[in-house]
Amino acid sequence: MHKLYIAPMSTEFSRPVKARHIHGEPQSFTVEAGGDARAALARRFCLPAIAALSGQFTLRHERGGVIGARLSMRARVTQLCVISNEAFEAEITEAVELRFVPAESFTEGDELASDSLEGPDEIPYENDVIDLGEALAEQLALALDPYPRKPGAELPGEAMDGEGSPFAALKGKFSGLS
Repeated sequence: MHKLYIAPMSTEFSRPVKARHIHGEPQSFTVEAGGDARAALARRFCLPAIAALSGQFTLRHERGGVIGARLSMRARVTQLCVISNEAFEAEITEAVELRFVPAESFTEGDELASDSLEGPDEIPYENDVIDLGEALAEQLALALDPYPRKPGAELPGEAMDGEGSPFAALKGKFSGLS
């Protein structure tokens, strides 16, 4: 693991690294959230708890101040089931490609190129500082199931019954339209 080069930033989970120190061979960084950071992130993401959160970053210098990154993330979170409202644990394992890009490379009003959705996520950075902790937190937010469902949870029978459904009345009303 490499030495961090500056003082922590002011987010719940900040692990800053100076971009200019990423050159030559790819460098690896392991980032793991402690108890206080996990509790703060759980509040931020409206989760009952985050039991574990870690990421392995491999950073490589590209051109123009761009830092390419490969992230392998592992997390164990507690979510609330959208059906039963019961808490349950979920394991998240993700591998993603990222690019840390100097903020001045982004211009206001830039339109997304059609191929930009296919490539790695681009994260702007300023003052030569990339924040691996915040990047890991953002990737966790993206990986969370927006409609978490506890294994085995099913809708109650009356919700599944076509006659009792609020859409049943519409079905009869519009069934002749085609």
